[in-house]
Amino acid sequence: MATKVGLLHLELMIADAMSLKDKRRVVKGFKDRIAHQRNVSVAEVDHLDSIRSATLAVAMVGSDGRYIEGALAKLVDAARANRAWVLINYEIEIL
Repeated sequence: MATKVGLLHLELMIADAMSLKDKRRVVKGFKDRIAHQRNVSVAEVDHLDSIRSATLAVAMVGSDGRYIEGALAKLVDAARANRAWVLINYEIEIL
C-alpha cells in the first residue's frame, strides 16, 4: 500500500491584530476549526513572535494523492475566504 503525505503551507497577514494575543486568537480559531472538520494536523510554524504575520503548516495522510491535493486545495479556498486575514502565499506538496 502506498502512503501519501500532503503538506500545505499558508502565509497569512493579520492586519487587525494589535497584539500577539489577538493574532493567536484568530489563528487558533482557524486551526481548531479545520483540524476538527477536515481530519488534518495543523501547526503554526513560523513568525511566532510577529504580531501581524503567521505561517501555518497543514498535514494530511492518505493513500490517494489526488484526493489529498484536492482536500488541501479546499483548505486554501477556506483560508482565502477568511476575512480575518489576507492569504499572502501558499504551497501544496505531495510526498
